[in-house]
Amino acid sequence: MAFRRRSKSYPFFSQEFFIQNHADLVFCLVVLILIGLMFEATAKTAFLFILPQYNNTTFLPEGEESLYHYGWRDCITIFFYFLIAIIFHAVVQEYVLDKVNRRLHLSKSKNTKFNESGQLCVFHLVSSVWSLYVLITEGYIQNFSSLWENYPHVPLRFQVKLFYLFQLAYWLHTLPELYFQKVRKEEMPRQLAYISLYLLHITLAYLLNLTRVGLVLLFLQYLSELGFHVSRLFYFIDENHHKLFDVWAVSFVFTRMVTLTLTVLAVGFGLARAENQGLDLEAGNFNTILIRLTVLLTVCFTQAWLLWKFIRFQLRRWREYRREQSARKRLAAKLPLRTLKRDVGHHENGVIKAENGASPRTKKIKAP
Repeated sequence: MAFRRRSKSYPFFSQEFFIQNHADLVFCLVVLILIGLMFEATAKTAFLFILPQYNNTTFLPEGEESLYHYGWRDCITIFFYFLIAIIFHAVVQEYVLDKVNRRLHLSKSKNTKFNESGQLCVFHLVSSVWSLYVLITEGYIQNFSSLWENYPHVPLRFQVKLFYLFQLAYWLHTLPELYFQKVRKEEMPRQLAYISLYLLHITLAYLLNLTRVGLVLLFLQYLSELGFHVSRLFYFIDENHHKLFDVWAVSFVFTRMVTLTLTVLAVGFGLARAENQGLDLEAGNFNTILIRLTVLLTVCFTQAWLLWKFIRFQLRRWREYRREQSARKRLAAKLPLRTLKRDVGHHENGVIKAENGASPRTKKIKAP
């Protein structure tokens, strides 16, 4: 199964060969893990990669239900979905983005940004729908106080744990993709900061058993980021669609305000009034004032940093707009005024008559 068109062949085990064929190599590794399910001797090991671990079966009036904790074996499952994310990335790039790029004929810098927005647009759309589905089915939206009540929120249901494992796997896969996509050194700091913030917040929500609050915050963040990347895609297709950025700007500020309010409400007030205060690693309880302050400061610092970068971006955009307007005014002022010369005389039967009544001499047209 080939994901890329081979425009040039490279020597085996060379750097370019690995970059060009990394999706095919990963696909072969995933197939080997799936083949392990077919044999009794390797099936148990293969299940470690595919299914979430640390499950306990509980018997309810509705039937049996599997609930999950977290542990070090989750790293094995994350590795498998890390490989799936690389294949998913290659499929979207080959069968969607590359076909659009060949029609748009973008420059190299715009082509890189278009690919980045295209990949993240698909991921944010899938994650937004997925997180909204989990929020509705788990009843977190209907009962808003459940975001902080009955803390710690363990054990987890299957869909909640799978969502967090896939989120960690996706953002981890973006690190080697920087190498595979040959991202420029100037873009590396921005990309690494962006990825590190996602990994930090998702890991904190997962390990500190703040999965309910984390789900809501991720849904809001992904929805806002989806608007930005959709706006950028439309801008690259047609530069007249820049007004979509204004709509995104409003949603961006609204998301920051809601995120700060919800975090302070759930962590600062909700958990602070809970009865089970203290640190209990076995029960998964991290409800101490030090941890609450750490979570609040982390979220507030991140939102403040995002707002600062947003304000700088808007100010730079406003200065560029003012500079373009002033340049157009100076150019219009330098253009000479064109005076229209009127013909002397009057028209009669479609022919110009001079003031003395004589018709002007007709010019002879020279032959080419």
